Amino acid sequence: MKKLIIGGISAICLLIANPVNAQEDDKVNFTKEELKFSKMDASPMDLAMYRDENDVAVARVIYSRPQKRNREIFGKLIPYGEVWRTGANEATEITLYKDMKVADALIKAGTYTLYTIPGEKEWTVILNNKTNTWGAYEYSEKEDKVRIQVPVRQAPNTIEALSMAFQEANNGADLIIGWDDSYVKVPFKAAK
Repeated sequence: MKKLIIGGISAICLLIANPVNAQEDDKVNFTKEELKFSKMDASPMDLAMYRDENDVAVARVIYSRPQKRNREIFGKLIPYGEVWRTGANEATEITLYKDMKVADALIKAGTYTLYTIPGEKEWTVILNNKTNTWGAYEYSEKEDKVRIQVPVRQAPNTIEALSMAFQEANNGADLIIGWDDSYVKVPFKAAK
């Protein structure tokens, strides 16, 4: 006990006699030229989260949100019939924390890239095994885990920024993806 008290007193005396200032190693005041941060991204990153009734994470989507800015989106900026990263910048990623069913396909828990192929009447939604990609440049159909077709729906109002949200549905949730004047629903069901 005496050794512990003496050891503790010695440590306190050392701290008082030789105070450590963390700022000595770091520059305290930066000039305007030295302190630079990147500007806000034109398509900021966002996420949509789906939690079950017990507030347990089931799925998460991380994506960048391009803006409409008076542009014609589908069929022009985003061509019909071509693989799209479903956002801007890095390809959109979806993480499933539990095994889920997408349409009739069982998808194991894990992280996948969410690609889409927009069309006028329906979209092809793709979960792909290759992750950490920029754009759709590295897309390979050989890496597809599942592909499903979902109908395009008319949005009740213009959606200025690409938006995603989970909406509870029978035994799971629909991932709603909307932009401009349309949206799609991608069904995710609990695996049984």
